[in-house]
Amino acid sequence: MCFKKKTGDRQDIPQVCEFCEFAIIINDEENVLCGKRGIVLRGGKCRKFIYDPLKREPRTLPPIPKLSEDDML
Repeated sequence: MCFKKKTGDRQDIPQVCEFCEFAIIINDEENVLCGKRGIVLRGGKCRKFIYDPLKREPRTLPPIPKLSEDDML
């Protein structure tokens, strides 16, 4: 039994090197440094992928609508 590849319950997260636990962001816009495979494309993927939630930027929240005084009553 192997429990190494845990990607979480979310299925909408793409399994790309940019969000992998082994990837290190470098000053190149197209590449990352992988601890397993060396320099790879950000959009690449391999069988060693382990999702790291801290590497993902959260979505911005929608703006809060302005309420008038009539809405408060």
